Amino acid sequence: MPPTCIARASLRCSAAQAFDLSVDPERFAPLFRGYGLIPSIRRITALSPLAVGCTRQVANSDGSVLTEQVTALDRPGLHAYTLSGFRPPFSWLVCLGQARWTFADSAGGCEVEWQYTFTPRGAMSRWAVGLLLRCCMQPAMQRCLTAMQAQCAATRNHAGAPAP
Repeated sequence: MPPTCIARASLRCSAAQAFDLSVDPERFAPLFRGYGLIPSIRRITALSPLAVGCTRQVANSDGSVLTEQVTALDRPGLHAYTLSGFRPPFSWLVCLGQARWTFADSAGGCEVEWQYTFTPRGAMSRWAVGLLLRCCMQPAMQRCLTAMQAQCAATRNHAGAPAP
């Protein structure tokens, strides 16, 4: 099984609102602040309208530019994509990342699960990728979901709804 990390959160917004936030290049980019060796996202540029097969460029704080290609899109429940174009030293370890977001309405808002699976370049790099995911990527993802919760709360408060 390839190295995988999962982040989960309960957000106080609908699944549709959380889905829309996760796919919005302008609103999502500042929410991913990175962690440790994982850089923050500076900008996401959509190269075509959001649809299965579309691509986006992700410019990171370390100067790298990655390519996302949407592989599944089913509002409000599913958003998945591949991530490629890593630069050294990460590119020495992995050749592809696969992300899968799921959203489900719940009594208090929605439940979000974000899973990332990375394909190691070889058996020898599997342990290093697993360590990097546990120590840096999973915390970066969880930090992003916490920022999404704050964004949902701010949007809810701005709209005049009672504070969560």
